[in-house]
Amino acid sequence: MRIARPLLVLLHVVLEIRALRYSNGYYYQTVENSNGNGEIYFNGVRLHVESPQMSVSAIQGSNVTLPCHYRYEPELSAPRRTRVKWFWQPATGEGQEKDVMVALGSRHRSYGGFRGRVRLRRSVPGDASLVINPLQVDDTGRYRCEIIDGLEDDSVTVELEFRGVVFPYYSPRGRYQLTFQEAKEACEQQGACLATFQQLFAAYEEGLDWCNAGWLADGTAQYPVSVPREACGGKELAPGVRSYGLRHKTLDQFDAFCFTSSIRGEVYFLEHPLKLNFTEAVEVCMQDGAHIAKVGELYAAWRFVGLDQCNAGWLADGSVRYPITRPRPNCGPPEPGVRSFGFLPHHLKYGVYCHKVRW
Repeated sequence: MRIARPLLVLLHVVLEIRALRYSNGYYYQTVENSNGNGEIYFNGVRLHVESPQMSVSAIQGSNVTLPCHYRYEPELSAPRRTRVKWFWQPATGEGQEKDVMVALGSRHRSYGGFRGRVRLRRSVPGDASLVINPLQVDDTGRYRCEIIDGLEDDSVTVELEFRGVVFPYYSPRGRYQLTFQEAKEACEQQGACLATFQQLFAAYEEGLDWCNAGWLADGTAQYPVSVPREACGGKELAPGVRSYGLRHKTLDQFDAFCFTSSIRGEVYFLEHPLKLNFTEAVEVCMQDGAHIAKVGELYAAWRFVGLDQCNAGWLADGSVRYPITRPRPNCGPPEPGVRSFGFLPHHLKYGVYCHKVRW
């Protein structure tokens, strides 16, 4: 049966209307379901967004790259003009996403606290990885990389966490003297922040054993016990992280568990011909172009740089401590760690640990 030419033209027009090709090169075809409602399904090149690492660890003060790559299936012969957007959300998943940056071609814009600290790596075609430099204390969380090409978009999420060290901290006034806000401020004054439960649990798995409860960032008071004993809840309890649960942030008082991930600069024991009182210790560090080291800075140097010094020295909070990575006779217990003499009268004579910013 032969179809008349006008009918062929009409059929061609109908097919072009029902198979809509958009300017971005993707095909969409309108179909109708059994209810007569229009649906659109994809019928052509497909966009894929992927990351080889779903979780990235880094150190505060350094830089980090959050990997994100996109590709087309089947592969395209020519590059396309895509929009790249990065978003941030707290690790808990609570709250709305916040814009980090958006890029279209060579043009890009960063937002909020990320302004001036982020860029796209673009090492190869399809590379939309985010570079953050330097990392700040509030940068941990969930980052979502979204690629938009016309009507098509896809995204992938990458978790950023700090690699750091948890250390117990108590007030110069004594044990269990800190409200939640005081504990938070005490950690910050020592170059750290209140630890999360996940950070404390990781420290416990690495051997942290401490028989005094401390505030955590979620408002709970907990403590890690590796070797059960009567003074730490009893021998009958299994090893683990013991919890007092959520506590009243202004009425209850505990110690604190702080977390530091910063190694910006150098911590060193200042060689000096004389022992120093606290006031003299502060002054000689300043004369050396540095400042007296904070507790968090000493812990970071011990953990990340391997600082090992069998000499007790003053720190900024008025405590006297020293770091040991290679345990040996006359240098404290047989395990590595930062040894503490506690808070001593300021007129006593010791060495001093200084911190000098290098970048």
